This record gives sequence, C-alpha cells and structure tokens, in this order.
Amino acid sequence: MDSLSRREMFDFHGISMIHYFTDNWENIQNFQARPDDILIATYPKAGTTWVSYILDLLHFGQTSPERQTSIPIYQRVPFLELTIPFLDSGGQTLHIGVDLANNLPTSPRLIKTHYPVQFVPKSFWEQNCRIVYVARNAKDNVVSYFHFDHMNMLEPDPGDWSSYLHRFKEGKMVFGPWYDHVNGWWKKKQTHSNLHYMFYEDMVEDTGREIDKLCRFLGLSPSAEEKKQIIGGVQFDNMRKNDMVNHSTAPVMDLKICPFLRKGKVGDWKNHFTVAQSEEFDEDYKKKMKDPTLQFRTEI
Repeated sequence: MDSLSRREMFDFHGISMIHYFTDNWENIQNFQARPDDILIATYPKAGTTWVSYILDLLHFGQTSPERQTSIPIYQRVPFLELTIPFLDSGGQTLHIGVDLANNLPTSPRLIKTHYPVQFVPKSFWEQNCRIVYVARNAKDNVVSYFHFDHMNMLEPDPGDWSSYLHRFKEGKMVFGPWYDHVNGWWKKKQTHSNLHYMFYEDMVEDTGREIDKLCRFLGLSPSAEEKKQIIGGVQFDNMRKNDMVNHSTAPVMDLKICPFLRKGKVGDWKNHFTVAQSEEFDEDYKKKMKDPTLQFRTEI
C-alpha cells in the first residue's frame, strides 16, 4: 500500500467502502473473539469515541490509571477493520486494527467497529460477546460526518454540503446507508440478547443515567465517587482538551480544518440544513424508516 491519501469509494458486498477498511477482509472475518470481549459498534460520527472512553474508564480507570495519560484511545480501543500505512520514526509501518486487537493486554478487550451488522466477524456472535451499539439521529449524524470528512485525509472528498446531503440520502457513504445501519443493528437486538442499543441524544441529555444503564448491562458497580469522576472526565469539553482522547496524535486527521471532537451537541443540524433541505430530508426519512419501534430525537 502507498502513503496515506483520500480514497474513492467502491461497492463492496453491496456497501460503499474504501480500501482502508476492506484490505484486510479475510483476517478481519477470521478474527477470534473471546467471550469477555466487548464490541463497540456505531455508524461513523455517532459517539464512538465517547462510549469507548466511558467503557475504558469503567473497566480500567481505577486499575490502570497510567493508561489514561500515556496511550491514545485509538490504541486502547482498536478499530477492528482499519488497515493504514503511516510514517513513524523508523519509516513506514502498517497500522492494523486486527493486530492491535489481538495484542491487547487487557481483559476484557474493548474493540470498535463501524461495520454494518452483516460484516461483523462471526466469532463475536458465536462467543455471545457483549456489544454496545450507539445510534445518533440522522440529521446531526450527517452534519458531523460532513465535517469529519473534511479533516480526515483518508475519506473521499466530501464536496459541498448540498451534494454531500444528497449522497447521504442515497446511502453512498463509507460504511453504507445510515438507515440500513441503525435498522440492521436494531433488528439484531431481537436475536442477540447481549446487545445494548444506546442513543446519542439520551447520553447528551443525562450522561449519568446512561452510564448506569451501561453498568447494569456490563454487570459493573462503580462507587459513587468513581462514577462522579467518570461523568466529569467524559464531559465533551474535558474530552476535547484530553490529548489521549481527542485524536490530536492521529496521523490522518487535520485538526487545523476542524477538531475531531467538534461540538457534541444535539440539534446542530439546524445550522446547516435550509428549510427546504430539512423538509425534503424528512419526506425521504419517512419512506426509509419503516420500523415504528425505532425512534430518534432531532432535538432535546
């Protein structure tokens, strides 16, 4: 593979993808999950880093505090499908999510993926692993993804806002249509009891409440003091300032264009959508979101 550059999307098993997430396909599919692994699954820009950090603090914040100050979150919680070359002090090296995951010294291992549910390696289901899925309302999600695609030098060029919005509705996004992603994982919840489905908006509304639900799902019981520390640490502004969480050390992000952790708000879509765009989007949304049991909030 050559050096880092923006890649064109191509159709991969019916999903728009780029090579950085498919080049290691066979090894990813053969990944051997362990029963205590925890998989964090999201559509891109739906709160992945936030939940990863919460889980890392819940499991290891007390037992190995040095992790928090010395290892970036993307190494503590490897991105399973990522395969990129990047330059380190010794020249070019490969950054491979599967290898990072295999070499994690922790138990449980925390691993993240943006794959739609049908791409997840089968060992996660066979081992009945716990999976935390985070979903974010489509309007805020597309705005966040748009800004992210500007500053992430691996992603296809986003172009202007209106063409990007059109592409989002068509599902021509890396990792495929938002609609299929959130619905596919929601359906999976019915057959995989170890799947905890969370909403970004709920986390913004009451982080403590959602951490309590996570703890019940994971069988954890942090002390009141620990919980208070975690809630403080994962406040958006604190995460933004934390160089081990804000991706300022990631070689593929141009933080001069836009911070990786940009706003973390619900309802920022109103600063981007025109009234006409919003109305068209809502019409299209009604056609694609048929399941009445899956409801999103675009403001809180």
